[in-house]
Amino acid sequence: MTPVNAADRAAARRAADLRRLLDDANRRYHVLDRPTLSDAEYDRRLRELVEIETAHPELATPDSPTRRVGAPLEGPFATHRHTEPMASLDNAFSEEELREFDARVRRGLELPAEAPPVRYTVEPKYDGISASLVYVAGRLEVAATRGDGVTGEDVTHQIRTIRAVPLRLDTEGGPPPPRLEVRGEVIFPLAEFRALNEAQVEHGEPLFANPRNAAAGTLRQLDPAVTASRRLTFIAWGIGAVEGAAADRFTTQAGLLERLRGWGLPTTRDLVVADGAEAAIEAHHALEARRDRLPYDVDGAVLKVDDLALRARLGRTARAPRWAIAYKFAARQETTRVLDIVVQVGRTGVLTPVAVLEPVALGGVTVSRATLHTAGEVAAKDIRIGDVVLVQRAGDVIPEVVAPVLERRTGKERPFAMPERCPRCGSAVQPVGAYTWCPNSSCPDQVRGRILQLASRAAFDITGLGTKKVDQLLSAGLLRELADVFFLRREDLVPLERWDEKSAQNLMDEIEKARAIPFERFLVGLSIPGIGAAVARQLAARFASLDELSGSPPEVLQAVEGIGPELATSITGFFAEKHNRVNLARLRKGGVRIVYPERSRADALSLALAGRTLVLTGTLDTMTREEAEEAIRARGGRPTGSVSRKTSWVVRGSDPGSKVAKAEELGVPILDESAFRALLGLDQATPAVRRPKPDS
Repeated sequence: MTPVNAADRAAARRAADLRRLLDDANRRYHVLDRPTLSDAEYDRRLRELVEIETAHPELATPDSPTRRVGAPLEGPFATHRHTEPMASLDNAFSEEELREFDARVRRGLELPAEAPPVRYTVEPKYDGISASLVYVAGRLEVAATRGDGVTGEDVTHQIRTIRAVPLRLDTEGGPPPPRLEVRGEVIFPLAEFRALNEAQVEHGEPLFANPRNAAAGTLRQLDPAVTASRRLTFIAWGIGAVEGAAADRFTTQAGLLERLRGWGLPTTRDLVVADGAEAAIEAHHALEARRDRLPYDVDGAVLKVDDLALRARLGRTARAPRWAIAYKFAARQETTRVLDIVVQVGRTGVLTPVAVLEPVALGGVTVSRATLHTAGEVAAKDIRIGDVVLVQRAGDVIPEVVAPVLERRTGKERPFAMPERCPRCGSAVQPVGAYTWCPNSSCPDQVRGRILQLASRAAFDITGLGTKKVDQLLSAGLLRELADVFFLRREDLVPLERWDEKSAQNLMDEIEKARAIPFERFLVGLSIPGIGAAVARQLAARFASLDELSGSPPEVLQAVEGIGPELATSITGFFAEKHNRVNLARLRKGGVRIVYPERSRADALSLALAGRTLVLTGTLDTMTREEAEEAIRARGGRPTGSVSRKTSWVVRGSDPGSKVAKAEELGVPILDESAFRALLGLDQATPAVRRPKPDS
């Protein structure tokens, strides 16, 4: 309704003025670092605007600063699927690893040795919660957490409370795209974090361990008013999907951040453009030297290829872009004592020695246990029970024992030896490379780990089947293997301690919902060694069914991006094991139904050879050279005429030429015609592969 009298017109003008004033104040504070209003003045103006909009509801706009806090949610967060995946980053922990990254980039771009250095941006790696903000027609439409990289939680109401996030993009920076995904980090400023913990002390509440955990908990508050009270902030570091001609304006990372800043989004004030690895290393060390003076927790520097066109050429692996890396800061260290070394059995059967430590505060977290990885590492570092040791959080995240403090040994310390039998089931352990392995797939700890993985949110997402409940059901004999979850009965649960009719029925309802599961999450739930969410998505996109996947030989699996020889062998070995085949059959008998992506067989095959290069040599019996090349192209591959180290496979027909010898010399895998047809998805028979000679 349009104001008709003088008082209404005055209220409308004042409301518009206040909105402009408050929006400008947010931009100057969070983007330009030149505040014009004190906090008290900002709050007074905001209260005035609230009063006007309360008296004149017709004056309230969807992007008014007063709309930052909405009504509390009544249930769990909805999910949001990112238009483009939010990838993780690979890590580097040393100058040498950073130089190796630079070398990989140069090889990927096929740059000659004399070519100029690759230009990188060096930005702080903020220790916060990654989020994606979707702007449609310049207005914030939805905000979501990273989640598993493909699907996150819809936290729009919570993100709207963050003053650093513009509800409407500033068009003074040029017209924004019709649809824009902004990627960035939700972080807890250190000053605000300290104030929060002081308030916790005053109210007798437990302290938050660190700013990142506090930010995560704050962002998941069902009541946006709680989120608003904790003064989170946001820093944009990139974009996802962009629609419209504005996407053509983005050519470099530095230019992209400048463009985002022009639209009113906060970006880093610590960006450095570095030409080559050595300049990037220098920028990293300079940032690390200022680490303790920064207003946020920063645990490293992120290096990104500055040129966006070069990024597109480099592409990505199954889990991370090839054009970026997180170069972590040196870990902060403390000393403590090793009280014991115990052995844990993982869900895949690997035995891992774990140091039990005297609790020690390390980087804002109390550490009492640290993995020692392998018996070989314990021996190499000469870590003994009773030692005083130096501990650190590797990459400021994972607790790690660095070394014993030898001058503090008393002679009472005891060496550690890996047991000859599994500490949980008594089976004779076996060496597998650097690891020690329990071969008994029915080992209680393996079963426990697999069931917990199956019930996890990344897999079947069975709420109510957490660690304590799984342990109880294992002790009661109701769970002995994965598939037993789907044979649980309500009447078996009710007699157990801390169960009643309602809790038992709730679990039955959760299990019933879980029986229909997307293919990729089903694969995550199987605990196949090496298969996480990213690889599972690749496999689900490539193979039309579980039967097709389980019947594929290693050479076919290696056509999937991100899967190398070891992982391919791990997958085929999993499906070849009788115990696993029995479990799969029982899962089906228990009513588990895999929901496959809605796509045709042709769509699946079109991804089979994406990014792969094949060379044909000799004569094929079942197709012409032209038909073979067309089949390769139809599956996303590229047929070429010459063999190089970048060649994925050489296909050998009868009467081959010298290309076979060249492939053997370079170590390129050689497929016979049967293997080639299996790779194309034309045959399901196991292909024969002629391997390069061991000494080639």
